[in-house]
Amino acid sequence: MIHLAKEDIRHTLGKFLVTAMGVGMLLGIVLIMMGVYRGMISDAEVLLDDLNVDLWVVQGNTLGPFAESSRVHEDLKYTVKSITAIDKSEAITFQNLQLPLADRKLAVFAIGYDIYGEINPINLDRLVEGRVLENDHYEIVVSDKTSYKLDDKIKLGRNFYKVVGITHGTVASGGDPLVYISLKDAQELQFTYTNKRIQIDRARGIINKDSHLVNAIIATIKPAYNIDEVAQDMEKWLHKSVYTRAEQKVVLTRNVVEKASKQIGLFTVILVAVATIIIALIIYTMTLEKMKEISIMKLIGLPNSTIIKMIVEETLTLGLLAFIFGNIFSHLIYDKFPKNVLLEIRDAWLLFGIVIVASIFASFIGVKKVINADPTAAIGG
Repeated sequence: MIHLAKEDIRHTLGKFLVTAMGVGMLLGIVLIMMGVYRGMISDAEVLLDDLNVDLWVVQGNTLGPFAESSRVHEDLKYTVKSITAIDKSEAITFQNLQLPLADRKLAVFAIGYDIYGEINPINLDRLVEGRVLENDHYEIVVSDKTSYKLDDKIKLGRNFYKVVGITHGTVASGGDPLVYISLKDAQELQFTYTNKRIQIDRARGIINKDSHLVNAIIATIKPAYNIDEVAQDMEKWLHKSVYTRAEQKVVLTRNVVEKASKQIGLFTVILVAVATIIIALIIYTMTLEKMKEISIMKLIGLPNSTIIKMIVEETLTLGLLAFIFGNIFSHLIYDKFPKNVLLEIRDAWLLFGIVIVASIFASFIGVKKVINADPTAAIGG
């Protein structure tokens, strides 16, 4: 018996492939959108993984330091360190900076830390060139995404900073590259005002006392203690908000990237719906084009089930080819995006299942046309 779907596809192979490629580009964008979401979640965890601390002590009644502004005194780290359950504690700052490039400014997320402290946020596995910070002032470690090279000089505030190290894969939750500076330099950039501002404040009787503030105190606990219990006790006695690593991860994924992830999800649903509609229209058009042939097949006694099988097989073949083209397209362009796009096999399989289901539904409109076809329409041409 002749395979009807195969013969019909071969008869219109060029049109079929072009259609599959067009739908495939839509599905490729769907995969990219999924990858953008995965990349956002992955980026949000980079800093937490590199720091690898158990507790975050931030300003009371805030979700700091990422979802809300947080300021605590630097010497709080000594109070935290004096707690029996605490192993290590350090002060740390976070701030957004604009690094000057030749023709524009580059947004980065700067981490300020005590270079002589017990906790170093720079993951040595990510350090691809140079070294970590060794001096209290005027040194900076940058991400390779910034395009800076070793020994380059970067003007920040009133001073120039020398690039002493370059990292790879270090990004903030928003996708901005991470840079690292000493705590003293970070405090100067974040909390020290211009000379004119200081002069005006002094004339008003205001003295700047913010230079010893930080955004958070990070700490690790000793193995014998329960993290959640220690966090609750510290929150009670320090009158600060204390988050465990797991809680800080929730803050990042829910409060920082939640809206963006919902928007990406909505776009993904819309694109899948559009792809389904396009497949349905193409199958419907192809069915209309061969209505006379379908009428002849029905006139000579070919059952509806055989013709319906042809329509469904064509639709599934179109969906499958579109999925293959979509995968090829997404893998060709994903690394051209400015933010991290993480393509995962599980997302591809999920999309494959959606495409199969969508193709079956898309075939219904063609199937309905076949069922309603009048065999007598084949007579009289």
